[in-house]
Amino acid sequence: MLVLLPPSEGKAASGSGAPLKPESLALPGLAAARATVLDELVELCAADEEKARTVLGLSEGLRGEVAKNAGLRTAGARPAGQVYTGVLYDALGLASLDPAAKRRAAKWLLVFSGLWGAVRIGDRIPSYRCSMGVKLPGTGALGAYWRGPMADVMPEVAGNGLVLDLRSGAYAAAWKPKGEVAERTASVRVLHAPTRKVVSHFNKATKGRMVRDLLLAGAAPAGPAELVTTLRELGYEVEASAPDKGGRAWELDVLVTEIH
Repeated sequence: MLVLLPPSEGKAASGSGAPLKPESLALPGLAAARATVLDELVELCAADEEKARTVLGLSEGLRGEVAKNAGLRTAGARPAGQVYTGVLYDALGLASLDPAAKRRAAKWLLVFSGLWGAVRIGDRIPSYRCSMGVKLPGTGALGAYWRGPMADVMPEVAGNGLVLDLRSGAYAAAWKPKGEVAERTASVRVLHAPTRKVVSHFNKATKGRMVRDLLLAGAAPAGPAELVTTLRELGYEVEASAPDKGGRAWELDVLVTEIH
């Protein structure tokens, strides 16, 4: 099983250890594309703070993120699973998983990123600020930029099993499963049961808890239909919409009653 996650907007501070080693990151087929984005981001943030703040869409209070980006090559790196924070990652609780679940997380989880394309949670990266919605002056819109490199590497990364897609819109646009990969992909929405409206904060928390439960259970459903069964066994209320034609992903709605 492969679980596709969005990153968090805010991130924990960089570690005090060794700096980034780009060649050590998973998905080595993305190395050249990563180098291009990293080079431009560092150069932009080192040369013109105001321009960088505008390009990155940062408020005055987040001005310090520009200096952080300028120092990405020398900042200490730490596992991505420790760098990404926020509601989804708090609910996922990687640090408190048992050893077997941690091994599954290292194998199953893939976090999409405007800067790195995608990383495993064990990949050591510095803290950074660069969302998939950014449009760099030279590279252009990152969502569009990553589509080619991701299309080259993701079919192999997806393997032959279930792909559970929990990404938000901008990150989902960077790679769209096609063909037989799409047929074993399930995307998930979290809806407020009484109103059938998409929830925001609770959406992230529910997705984090759902991944945690799958990891702890050691559940590895073979495909979307089996995933529906597994989630129901874990106590989730799920409505499934199977595609009406080949080459399309399943859509699952997880219904919740609490939205705060």
